[in-house]
Amino acid sequence: VSPFLSLLLSISAALSEAELDSMKFLCRDKITKRRRESVRSGRELFEILMEQQHIASDNLHFLRKLLEHIRRGDLVSQLEQFEEEGGLGAPGDQPDEQEKPNDVICENIGRDWKKLLRELGMPEVKLDRIEADNQFKLYEQLVQGLREWQRWKGKDAKVADLIKALRGCHLNLVADLVEE
Repeated sequence: VSPFLSLLLSISAALSEAELDSMKFLCRDKITKRRRESVRSGRELFEILMEQQHIASDNLHFLRKLLEHIRRGDLVSQLEQFEEEGGLGAPGDQPDEQEKPNDVICENIGRDWKKLLRELGMPEVKLDRIEADNQFKLYEQLVQGLREWQRWKGKDAKVADLIKALRGCHLNLVADLVEE
């Protein structure tokens, strides 16, 4: 699944009917009346804008302007975060800056990443999504998995839990490195 398409789907789901109508109005000079009237969701609007090359993963200026005009700063922030990450991550997946054992874990785990995240209690469906979003990128799968775990647990995401899970997976050397 493309991170860009995931972003657009997320934005679409967050739009109210009134906001969608406002966005359609703002697109009067880009989309014919007939096509605008057929649009029933943000996703449909974004498909048209992509077809006409008004928006793309490397060209989000027009989408940003639309979101600014409908006063959705939260969605503009989501868009900016996507751009800062180079279009590689899902919205809202920044790690907790206070805890940095992730680097140590990511450099020492490899294919056991799913085993670790299962031990941390992550739902299988989230693991499958992370794997699908980052096919053939083992390191990135683990990075995104740990970020997702941090978001999922919020303030309850503790280094001690990571160490306990590492030991539960018999990854004692990595647990020792994290403790250091």
